[in-house]
Amino acid sequence: MATFRLALIQLQVSSVKSDNLTRACGLIWEAAKQGAKIVSLPECFNSPYGTKYFPEYAEKIPGDSTQKLSEVAKKCSIYVIGGSIPEEDAGKLYNTCAVFGPDGTLLVKHRKLHLFDIDVPGKITFQESKTLSPGDSFSTFDTPYCRVGLGICYDIRFAELAQIYAQRGCQLLVYPAAFNLTTGPAHWELLQRGRAVDNQVYVATASPARDDKASYVAWGHSTVVSPWGEVLVKAGTEEMIVYSDIDLKKLAEIRQQIPIFSQKRSDLYAVEAKKP
Repeated sequence: MATFRLALIQLQVSSVKSDNLTRACGLIWEAAKQGAKIVSLPECFNSPYGTKYFPEYAEKIPGDSTQKLSEVAKKCSIYVIGGSIPEEDAGKLYNTCAVFGPDGTLLVKHRKLHLFDIDVPGKITFQESKTLSPGDSFSTFDTPYCRVGLGICYDIRFAELAQIYAQRGCQLLVYPAAFNLTTGPAHWELLQRGRAVDNQVYVATASPARDDKASYVAWGHSTVVSPWGEVLVKAGTEEMIVYSDIDLKKLAEIRQQIPIFSQKRSDLYAVEAKKP
């Protein structure tokens, strides 16, 4: 299985959770009909993005939102990367991505590791840590095609995470993400291309569609980048599904042509995981 189709759903997120879920599942079904084998939703797909919304929209996992994703994954017999939802567990809130296999089984649950606490004077100030707690584990899952590594939004800025996923055999990294109108134009594509070239992997980002009336305006432009650093597909700002055929033979050729993994100077430096 050297090639498979990946779909990214750039969902227009509203304040009505049930509507978000219904439309997300409908678009997953549409992507599966178009031949997608792995489908990703965007960050915070069932809720508006913002610290005031996280407590109100938070759910247990398993819960209503993830149950619907499990059902649609099984119905379509595909892998569903459930973007992220605000998760409540033991009195704490997390920004969490649940992944389901073609039989509907929960394969892995990634809690955002790096919380989005930034202050760009005159442009944007945001503090996820006001309401959210960080996760503390790496998240990968295996498919018949390749191993996939997961991050959420701000996680993409930390090159070490991507390097550890590459060390662990991942060939595709997926980041459900909601960049904004300040960081989006500056860094969105740059970070994806950097992670892809540094680690010779495919990198995909799934963003919500842009809503100019929202309290947090997402950048949109869901993207897939090749291990060569080429932008293979990029969405606009509106709700849409983007598709990319992931060619693992091409990935192997790039790694053969520029064999950085065998050329690393482990006598001089290392990136190491402190946890399994």
